[in-house]
Amino acid sequence: MDKSVSINTLRRYKLIVELYKEHKTEDIPTTRVLRKYIYPKYPISRATLYTILNTPVDKLIKDYEAGRTLKMSF
Repeated sequence: MDKSVSINTLRRYKLIVELYKEHKTEDIPTTRVLRKYIYPKYPISRATLYTILNTPVDKLIKDYEAGRTLKMSF
């Protein structure tokens, strides 16, 4: 993933991942979760969903906040 992703994009990714985890079960396919729960609120494609699910969102947010804190302390 590109390092230039904004913090707002990462926060939106986190909301999408939480929504996915809330509705995804073993017997429900990912495409159905996307179509029924995610797409009405966040109109994204299946490829974008897979990109979001493979992004270490929590780690990137934590890195951003750590960097932001360091910049403010100088």
